[in-house]
Amino acid sequence: MELKGKRVIALGERDGIQGDSIASVARSAGAEVVLEVTHCFV
Repeated sequence: MELKGKRVIALGERDGIQGDSIASVARSAGAEVVLEVTHCFV
């Protein structure tokens, strides 16, 4: 997926895929990560 020039908000879950992992994938696809968080949704 080409995300060059796009801005991304990476919302992750503690027990699932964490925000830093999502942000890394988005950056490798060319996106600018503007917010990166990991929460516990209970």
